[in-house]
Amino acid sequence: MERKKPYLNPRRIFPILFHVILWGTWIGLPIVNAGDNDRFQTFAMWLAPGVLLSHLPLFLLNTEWLIPRIMKHRGMGSYLLSLLVTVVGFSAFYWSYKQFFIPAEVRFHRNDLFWSVIPVLFVTAISTGYGLLTYFNDQIQAQAEEKEERLKSELSFLRSQISPHFIFNILNSLVYLIRNDTPLAESVTIRLSELMRYMLYSSEDAQVPLAAEVDYLSNYIGLQEVRFGEDVAIRFHQKGNPGGHPIEPMILIPFVENAFKHGVGMIEAPVIEISLTVEGKDLSFRVRNKLSPDEADSKDASSGIGLRNVRRRLELLYPGRHQLQAGEQDGWFDVLLSLELSEARNPQAVTA
Repeated sequence: MERKKPYLNPRRIFPILFHVILWGTWIGLPIVNAGDNDRFQTFAMWLAPGVLLSHLPLFLLNTEWLIPRIMKHRGMGSYLLSLLVTVVGFSAFYWSYKQFFIPAEVRFHRNDLFWSVIPVLFVTAISTGYGLLTYFNDQIQAQAEEKEERLKSELSFLRSQISPHFIFNILNSLVYLIRNDTPLAESVTIRLSELMRYMLYSSEDAQVPLAAEVDYLSNYIGLQEVRFGEDVAIRFHQKGNPGGHPIEPMILIPFVENAFKHGVGMIEAPVIEISLTVEGKDLSFRVRNKLSPDEADSKDASSGIGLRNVRRRLELLYPGRHQLQAGEQDGWFDVLLSLELSEARNPQAVTA
């Protein structure tokens, strides 16, 4: 579900407040300081339009054009040259305004070029500092958003790689059950629909309740029990209450898929052991399967797309909050995942 953007965006409000405070102070302070001095008060009133016509455009030109366009695309040298030309131009304009529009009897300096340049330089300094801070902040924000989008794309790709092969195997088994008019056909159909429903809708969520993930895992194991019957010894043990701890959807299933992929077939008395323990915020998940002699010699901890996939997802989503050990020992392939969960929330049903 797409997160709604707040109506009051601080990134939009701050520039407005900054300009209101800056120009309100810049224009209003001389008028306030004039007090009962009629000459100074009149001068300040005549000066206000000149400030708006020269200082405000200078500020905006520097922050909205020179820094993000000239400096970014042409370098610091071109920016400084452009800024120098701009300062000279607005200083001349500000001086001309005072000479031609402010009555001579209220001006304090008849030849006040110096006092025309100083305010322009002051505004230039403020605008440069503000513009650079805004520019670098926007760059950092853009990089963060780009990184987030790359991570989302990578996670989406990793999720899409979850093997669908067992779905086809279950469908074949379902066809067999239906043809033989087996009572199990109805329950298998219901379980399969729940499984596919979860796969479809959980992929839209960043996280799901751990209880929903465990239910999905149980359905998957139950379907595999129907598929293999007594040919494979499947042992699933669960301890603790998963509750509403949020977890990345379908983060546990690749280990189980991997066990069924490599733990059945040309193996004498195949056994698959799955255990899940929840103690507070600590999750321990272990999957073991027997290996054939040929596969035991070649299989290592990093083999298979599924394991590489889930390793990367754990690195992206749980940095510093997980430990994953996987390897072959004494004819068994053993995977142990320790995961620190977030605080539990109220369990929510996974709905369409």
